Amino acid sequence: MTRVDFYILPEGGKPPEGAVMTACKLCDKAAAGGQRVYVYAPDAAVSNAVDSLLWSFRQGSFIAHERLGAPLQEPLPYVLIGDGEPPESHHGVMINLGLDVPPFFSSFERVLEIVDGDAAQRAKSRERYKFYRDRGYELSSHNL
Repeated sequence: MTRVDFYILPEGGKPPEGAVMTACKLCDKAAAGGQRVYVYAPDAAVSNAVDSLLWSFRQGSFIAHERLGAPLQEPLPYVLIGDGEPPESHHGVMINLGLDVPPFFSSFERVLEIVDGDAAQRAKSRERYKFYRDRGYELSSHNL
């Protein structure tokens, strides 16, 4: 069964930079551990921010990644960014940067939810938490 982790940012953070930076750090950690990551970013501005930041968030290196929608070539990078269901090769870890639970979330081993510091974003995160909890998914919370 899918495990769901909530990463809680401090209140008053700057959306979407806080969530995007956290997503990049989580991508880095997962990819370094050999995990394939899918960053679900249905908002074009957030998707562009993740794409851009993965090139530069860590001095001296970048995280290899591609965006769904463009023709993908083998071997696929460890990180894919998109707004639809990813290829079968990327069902290990999903980072959800959307406001809702993606319909295909249960095909992943782990789902990472980032709880932004903004009040409206936190309310949507509580709805997602309740959704997962009510369906019996294993939940963990991490205060950042």
